[in-house]
Amino acid sequence: MFPRILSRVSSKLRVVPAAGTRRAYCPSAAAAAGHGEGKKWRATTILSIRKDGEVAVVGDGQVSFGDMMLKPNAKKVRVIDNGRVITGFAGATADCLTLLERLETRLEQRPGQLMRACVEMAKGWRTDKYLRHLSAMLVVVDKDVSLTLTGNGDVIEPQDGIIGIGSGGAYATAAARALMDTDLSAKEVALKAMTIAADMCVYTNHNFVVEGFDKDGKGPEAEN
Repeated sequence: MFPRILSRVSSKLRVVPAAGTRRAYCPSAAAAAGHGEGKKWRATTILSIRKDGEVAVVGDGQVSFGDMMLKPNAKKVRVIDNGRVITGFAGATADCLTLLERLETRLEQRPGQLMRACVEMAKGWRTDKYLRHLSAMLVVVDKDVSLTLTGNGDVIEPQDGIIGIGSGGAYATAAARALMDTDLSAKEVALKAMTIAADMCVYTNHNFVVEGFDKDGKGPEAEN
């Protein structure tokens, strides 16, 4: 009789852990024990500089998983729209490439209208049930405008012409702002700021890919 009563009571009871009590299992603890859960993919610093009519976009090549470096020479700066637009991405590579394909489709529908294409892209990113689960951030520039696209549906144009995203984005942005008043060109500012970021951020290396537009609006050749 007593075992039956105890079983009924115990089935209705809820054990509440005391304040400060930790669960026996958590993703971070599993990661520390050598399990895959809890580790984060960390990839990239992308920096875009617009100065004196010139534009430069620089990205590093490091891809890290937790405390392990997987690849030192990944290419995260791409040229699209027949050489008229340069993009840089931070986040999961597959997600970024998926979004780049969507952006290229928008640019085909709105040729020469980067701002409008990005706004429509961001709307789709925010409202599409599939795209909402993608983890990525994009820097998109042409000869006239520089934009940041986020997974929250934001399209942001910087006031000072500097955009930094990714693991070392804050370091690169701070260094670039300090160099904007010098006589350095946009490309020189971008490379020097990225070098500083790579020296400080363990998820950023010195294998840089650089693309840009000169004062005449001449940009890189389209990638096949």
